[in-house]
Amino acid sequence: MTDRSDRTRLIASATRRGRGRRGVSPPIERASTLLNDDPAALRDESAGPVYGIEDLGAARELRSALAELEGAKDAWLVPSGLAAVTVPLTALLRPGDEVLTTDALYGPTRRFLKRHLGHRGVTATFHAPDASTDQILAAVTERTKVLLIESPGSLTFEMVDVPALAEGCRARGVLTVMDNTWAAGLSFKPLAHGVDVSVQAVTKYVAGHSDLLMGAIAASDPAVCKRIAETIEDLGWRVSPDDAWLALRGLRTLPLRYAEQARSALAVAEWLQAREEVAEVLYPPLPGSPMHALWSRDYVGAASILGVVMKGGSEAATHALMAAVELFGLGYSWGGFESLMTHETGQMAYRRGEPALGGELLRIHIGLEDPAELIADLARGLAAWRAVIR
Repeated sequence: MTDRSDRTRLIASATRRGRGRRGVSPPIERASTLLNDDPAALRDESAGPVYGIEDLGAARELRSALAELEGAKDAWLVPSGLAAVTVPLTALLRPGDEVLTTDALYGPTRRFLKRHLGHRGVTATFHAPDASTDQILAAVTERTKVLLIESPGSLTFEMVDVPALAEGCRARGVLTVMDNTWAAGLSFKPLAHGVDVSVQAVTKYVAGHSDLLMGAIAASDPAVCKRIAETIEDLGWRVSPDDAWLALRGLRTLPLRYAEQARSALAVAEWLQAREEVAEVLYPPLPGSPMHALWSRDYVGAASILGVVMKGGSEAATHALMAAVELFGLGYSWGGFESLMTHETGQMAYRRGEPALGGELLRIHIGLEDPAELIADLARGLAAWRAVIR
């Protein structure tokens, strides 16, 4: 039933009747060769996959659940979150085309635009992360074929008016692709707001345990679906059955983990915002954030990743803070059960318009640990920071 919550639907898809006695989760099928009884059936796709490169049981069920979550006609799996972005761009762009996107773009996606698509005659144009809808649409040219949306943007978390941009692009014949990893298909549904293609890194919240790499692509327009499906087929992308099974398992508990981590993230963000060492906390759900009104209008939940701009400081002070904390892992990625911390000041130099943050930039992901204990751990880190800068 379409009126059920995501929390219920993601579990109900596992317990639906009509499939006989079976396990709650599908079996893991490790197979390249699929055998047939009848030679006439060797290429009969109506009987299921004909070769192991096509999705088998766990992957097919994961695709179906993700498509239902996204409100899509179909969803596809690829080996990484980055591939979830690069496949639609490869499918939808041709030599001579232009892609318009934010200057706060995820670093590996920026690299793909410059190194892969750039060498193949596709131009990338970047708008300011805080540009208005009118400013972004004014940057559309006759060569612009895709607007790549990342909202909130990487590291500095600027947001754009996605429904207005989708409407404006549709009127101009421009397709929209949105990296929706931050919302995990839960707190914001791009397709329902007019976006053509929604992608996310399954690596993050869906998997939830920092033990696999995967991406998902969702779309509904038949022409767009055809181009994406053919590109995946031509590139030979496939995810392992073990990873598909693990991601499907993670998907069942996604709403609970996502909501709990968001509650903890807001508590930590509010505490950090009150600290004298902190200039600004970059987190749209935080009251007072420049992006809070837009987040409140469009989103029904929040990710648990935030930026922390320190009041001045240095690399040495930042490293002292990071070395002093005990509960935060020092490593990239987010969306898993564990809290993480990275130093991101250097990443700003890759932007065409480097933001004037006024201090060192940390990225913090809040996991499932007790938020009070995470705050106490951060207090230790801030004490180490003060000891270096004084």
